Amino acid sequence: MTSRPSSPPSRSPSIASAPRLAPSRLPQIAPVLSLSGWREWPPRRPEQPFFYPVLNEEYATKIARDWNVPHSGTGYVTRFKVRREFLDNYEVHQAGGQTILEYWIPAEDLAELNASIIGIIEIVARYDSTATD
Repeated sequence: MTSRPSSPPSRSPSIASAPRLAPSRLPQIAPVLSLSGWREWPPRRPEQPFFYPVLNEEYATKIARDWNVPHSGTGYVTRFKVRREFLDNYEVHQAGGQTILEYWIPAEDLAELNASIIGIIEIVARYDSTATD
């Protein structure tokens, strides 16, 4: 495990866990997740040093719809469960208002996060630039 950062890193738009939610801006996230049987997140890109699991659907929806769609055309909200023993190694960070809560999982810990997922990663919502909401 890596040590936690003391201040917020520069954010890349991707977020995730008993249960957590992860907005994703990858338009091809469904085929990528299906390759692992819906059980693992793909490796982070170099410009994405952290994976940000969020703790409520409202916040995940806001990111997917209001930030990911304008930047990539599509945004997803996913839900998955993670073993408490894994999450206990990380602090919950308040990234704004009282309900804007998330974990900061370093990219190098993603394999361990994936090994700690209970069940499958579900897509609970999809937002597109052509959709009216």
